[in-house]
Amino acid sequence: MDDKGVRRRRFLGAAAAAGAGAAGFGALTGCDSPATGDTPPTATGKPVRTDSLTAQQTEQARPGDAGWRLGPTGPQQAIEGYTDQVSVLRGEHFALHASTTAPGFTVSAYRVGWYGGAQARLVWRSGRIAGRLQPATGPDGSTRTVSTGWEPTVSVDTADWPEGAYLLRLDAEDGHQRYVPMVVRSTSAAGRTLLMHGAATWQAYNVWGGYSLYQGESGSYAGRSLAVSFDRPYDGTGADKFLVYERALVVLAERLGIPLAYTTGIDVHRQPQVLHGATALLSLGHDEYWTPEQRASVTAARDSGTNIAFLGANTCFRRIRIEDGARTVICYKTDYRDDPLYGTDDAAVTTDFRAEPSPDPESSLTGVIYEGYPTDASYVVHAADHWLYAGTGVSAGESFPHLIGVEYDRVTPGDPTPRPIEILAHSPLVCEGRASHSDSAYYTVPSGAGVFASGTMRWVEGLMAGTHDDGGDHRMDARTGAFVTRATENLLTAFAKGPAAHHLPAPRDNVTQVYG
Repeated sequence: MDDKGVRRRRFLGAAAAAGAGAAGFGALTGCDSPATGDTPPTATGKPVRTDSLTAQQTEQARPGDAGWRLGPTGPQQAIEGYTDQVSVLRGEHFALHASTTAPGFTVSAYRVGWYGGAQARLVWRSGRIAGRLQPATGPDGSTRTVSTGWEPTVSVDTADWPEGAYLLRLDAEDGHQRYVPMVVRSTSAAGRTLLMHGAATWQAYNVWGGYSLYQGESGSYAGRSLAVSFDRPYDGTGADKFLVYERALVVLAERLGIPLAYTTGIDVHRQPQVLHGATALLSLGHDEYWTPEQRASVTAARDSGTNIAFLGANTCFRRIRIEDGARTVICYKTDYRDDPLYGTDDAAVTTDFRAEPSPDPESSLTGVIYEGYPTDASYVVHAADHWLYAGTGVSAGESFPHLIGVEYDRVTPGDPTPRPIEILAHSPLVCEGRASHSDSAYYTVPSGAGVFASGTMRWVEGLMAGTHDDGGDHRMDARTGAFVTRATENLLTAFAKGPAAHHLPAPRDNVTQVYG
């Protein structure tokens, strides 16, 4: 065994042991991680404000509360709720609309972060609130939209809530619990890495009331909603999409101590100025539904020097419209001819970005393009000497089982693709009987911004692999968790330093080498 192989095995072996015994995922800190207090430049070269960084450091140093995790949820009606806003600014109020079969309940607000491994901090807890079972609601109108119209239960003041991603836990007196997600967003991301939560995608898949953008009450695609409302609870735990595809990245980013800001895709659509001067923008594990305005604003940020990381797959695939004060997400998909804008404003018709009547494939921004579902395959390293993999000890051809899935992207030369672009991982797979590949890729633009796409929906889930937070359904192991953690540390710390092309090697265009 050569020296390189020894180092690689030492790294992955030690990391696997650390991951298996850690109180939470991400316990392994990369040796290149910046010390807390480092002040990286903004995309324009100006340092982040010291008071913002100090506030973040103060918050991250607070003790966490490991009791944030959910207990038994019980039947859907046992306890559930939603907020009247997707996000708020610190100091604003939001209304919680709740329904329960219990005589009373409480609400606890947990801010997600590292917190020494606890992964969340209790920021606020209500007193006892009288329980009330609010009425069930059916679909409305030709769009088959479920909207509850529930009465507000309590108004919550966020004056003492730091910016960040929150889980509101509803605790019914009969022991049942459920989450409601909330983001306390930042007014500006100048000099900071901006985490963009995929609230529109959360809602698209939400089947509360029997309807989502994918199915109707009978389970059929034909009976699906054409528009979905935020005025209803989420199904399942109440925060499944956040927990699976986003939480692990929030925890890792906070542990690294890089300057952070928070928003949602809905807010980027409404207030794109939050992007100005951001060092990096992070699109998380499942971020499928975008408005054209959101996409245009993110593209403009890239062209102004903001690095972008797409840490999932199937990103920016569906073109949507938001209405009713951003409480309704509209996407007609294959029924796009029934969209009221069809024939009058085709660029705003809600279907796939790549589809007629106004095709604009997502690859011009992401560098990769969504190709298929479902698949389960090994992630195979191609450009082992790339800075993304520094400190992992991997070699070309090394693989990590089950890291590719359940949806995947790849570089497709026939679609609009920024060049030069470097394929970093090239992973063979089979999807619905057809052989193909998933690609991780990296490119830069003249502003200096670097853009990374993981090519797999499981990248963020991979951060939890081999720990007690890993659901185990994909069978990824602690070795995979250590690899994804270190690569993501490299990515986030590099992107936090400003335009990647100004301090990192240029991408080596290898598309012809890989695809011929």
